[in-house]
Amino acid sequence: MDEEALLKQFAAQFAHGPDDADDTDAAAAAQGADSTANQVADDADQSPATFDTQQFLNGLDAIFDRHTAATEAGPYLEQAMVDAENAGDEAGLLTVLNETMGFYRSQGRHKENQWIVQRALELAARMGLTTGTSEAWATTLINCATSMRAAKQYDQAEDLYHQAQSVCRHSLAPTDRRLAALHNNLSMLYSETNRPDKAELELREALRIIEASSVNPDADIDVSSSHTNLALTLLTEHKLEDAHWHAAKALEIYRTGHLEHSAHYASALAGFAQVCFAERRYADAVTGYRHALAVIEECYGKDTDYWRITADNLRQAEEAAAQAGVTVDNAGVAGDAGALPQSGSRLPNSPAQGKTGANAASSPSTVSVSTGSAGAAEAVSACPVSGLKLARAFWTQMGKPMIAAKYPQYAGRIAAGLVGHGSECYGFDDTYSQDHDFGPRFCLWLTDEDYAAIGEQLEVDYEALPRKFSVDAQGRVTFEAHARSDASGAFPSAGAGSTVIPDAANAPTPGTATHDTATAESGAASSDVAEAMTTPIDAPLSPVTPRAQGANRRDGVFRIGDFFESITGYHTAPAQTAPHEWLMLQESTLAAATNGEVFADPTGLFSKTRQGFKNMPDDVRLALISKRLGMIAQAGQYNLPRSLKRGDGAAAWLSIHEFVQATASLVFLVNVPMVVGYMPYYKWQFAALRKLSGSMFALLPNVGEQLETVMRLSSAACYGGAGFGEGSKGAAPAIEKINDIVEQIAVDIVKELKREHLTTSGETFLEWQRPYVEDHIASDDPVLKSL
Repeated sequence: MDEEALLKQFAAQFAHGPDDADDTDAAAAAQGADSTANQVADDADQSPATFDTQQFLNGLDAIFDRHTAATEAGPYLEQAMVDAENAGDEAGLLTVLNETMGFYRSQGRHKENQWIVQRALELAARMGLTTGTSEAWATTLINCATSMRAAKQYDQAEDLYHQAQSVCRHSLAPTDRRLAALHNNLSMLYSETNRPDKAELELREALRIIEASSVNPDADIDVSSSHTNLALTLLTEHKLEDAHWHAAKALEIYRTGHLEHSAHYASALAGFAQVCFAERRYADAVTGYRHALAVIEECYGKDTDYWRITADNLRQAEEAAAQAGVTVDNAGVAGDAGALPQSGSRLPNSPAQGKTGANAASSPSTVSVSTGSAGAAEAVSACPVSGLKLARAFWTQMGKPMIAAKYPQYAGRIAAGLVGHGSECYGFDDTYSQDHDFGPRFCLWLTDEDYAAIGEQLEVDYEALPRKFSVDAQGRVTFEAHARSDASGAFPSAGAGSTVIPDAANAPTPGTATHDTATAESGAASSDVAEAMTTPIDAPLSPVTPRAQGANRRDGVFRIGDFFESITGYHTAPAQTAPHEWLMLQESTLAAATNGEVFADPTGLFSKTRQGFKNMPDDVRLALISKRLGMIAQAGQYNLPRSLKRGDGAAAWLSIHEFVQATASLVFLVNVPMVVGYMPYYKWQFAALRKLSGSMFALLPNVGEQLETVMRLSSAACYGGAGFGEGSKGAAPAIEKINDIVEQIAVDIVKELKREHLTTSGETFLEWQRPYVEDHIASDDPVLKSL
């Protein structure tokens, strides 16, 4: 599927209509940034600037048509941003930013793209798009998400994709191909983050939409591309027979439609070759790669990464064929692909012995796990996977099959995931976290109606799920499909041969599938993996504390509204017009309600409710920024140095605490919680701050490290003691360093406020910045303004 072409359809929503366009020649509009800049200078004292979005798009198309994008597109886009901003055309500027994100992504300019992503999100929020379901907002979310995915900022990308899904459900028809493109993008993210089960679900949905919208699915390139993508994902799940069928089906579509000279045909050929290589069908793999190279050379030439990667794949396949003693006919490479197996052909038996070649399946080494009676802590310390990964495997292998077997009529209505309290929900758990409330678990979220019908029985069946699992050296989790000894109604062997969750250590197929296909990996077949499992681990792995039981339980079956009420006190997020209610919610509370991961949400209702808590009104965000500025000034810039001069170490210590809390909160608020999430409670505050600061598009990225330095020096500054290794020097050096850091942080904050146009003042005593920030609060509600 051509992602760029589909996203271009979105971009057109920003363009002015035909009646707004003038007769300026499109080629003239694309002459480059220099001529445009000169004209702007010449006309500076004349009429106010205007910006024609359609003319901009025409000019950009002309650049690409001339194949001069490498040298002309960058300056053209940069000048267009200036022109649109000078004209005050926010819709036009958002169009330019969306186009720029796509271009920078294609050029690998990920560092520069971080500012474009942030700017686009801020502009969309200022335009009021974030509270609606417009295609403009969907476009921006998709482009931002795809840019973050390309930059390997997967957490941010996933959040943005899910937001886009929520918008698209309301703005697009169920068979709109742009919706399929979104599912395809999300599947690639899941593939890149080693979640092939979720990638498979997204791709099957994309294929369903494409087939439903196609006039002739048997001769539709987009349908073929979807089959190829699905085949490669199935390959990572070791579902070789299904992978073979979909890869062969993709080729059949090209032949039926006589589309063999399409550039995308190479992807289908390479995808089929990749599947054949995993099956040890080296002759077919070599033939497929050779045909793919011929198409790539015809359409793109040899001087491309696409050609080089495929050539390397071919080399590995040829070496494997030679080692296996297989002779490959060199004839027919430039012709049609008739030599390749047809769709629906049976899988040949894999060689029983002689595992050779670049991708030979081999049994992974295992790690030993203590499961004796020495106590829960010893057993837990040996569990090498995170709580979220364990939960995802538990759902995929145990929960999902149970629901399909026992509640088939509700399978399309039940949401599942792990959200809420617990370090694993934030992704910060480690072996120390596993000494309490740790083990296989997930949540099932139902509507009130469905809960009344099946809630109690579903809870019984959830509790009866087998919880014995194994983890191999590659981090793959496998649950044993048998009923628990205390269970009365466990589902019959629905999990036998259950999906193994692979990790990045799996042996890859030669090279990487390119163009519009997802990355494919192939490791040991399911039978090989089963032989390599470690000693099973059985639940419970650790004691369950009282705070995680009864009404406070963290897993099991919930009504959607009750689940959020148990965390926040609200069934759904407060209204956008109720700022007093938002201000009563702690950021840590909102973090707990919006963290974790949703594994399945067929109706979208749970995600929509969860998204409501993420969507903090911008007026509330600005009000909180103002409050944090006041506390930073009061505690850090005013009371801290005065307390230190008085020699009141206790007061100074508490001032540092207030300063650190307010500053850390400000960093999350400035980065916009809708994009980066909320600051969690104190235990994980700095873990989250480090993670945020490490992302390539973070604002105020150095503040977290500066705050840690302040805390490290606080013992010496407040008491002149030996805490944190800073003793024996006296208090004076530490005091000077802390005061310098506090002032530097204030300077950095003012720079950021200016960049966001929230202030025009250079005053670094942050209390005086509050009126400037509050001038941007649109509401007249007095609760949002400082006293």
